[in-house]
Amino acid sequence: MNVKLVILIVFLAVTNLTCFFLMRHDKKCAEKGKWRVPEKTLFLSAALFGALGGVIAMRVFRHKTQHPKFKILFPLMLVIQIVIVGFVVWKWIL
Repeated sequence: MNVKLVILIVFLAVTNLTCFFLMRHDKKCAEKGKWRVPEKTLFLSAALFGALGGVIAMRVFRHKTQHPKFKILFPLMLVIQIVIVGFVVWKWIL
């Protein structure tokens, strides 16, 4: 397997898992009335190619699903990231 492709896959796995678990942690904190993860941090983790993890977390944990900015921007970031990753793979890796 191509080394660049492996690096890309590992990078995407780490960023998406990070966003997923940040969303999970924020949901748990919300339920317990504890300190929350700042929205800026959640958006940053999604913007750094973790949007898939964020979107999945929204569905799995039913978290932030009533907030229009999350409901719109997370899926929008995901679509943009899919296009970027697809282009990178097509142009520089394959």
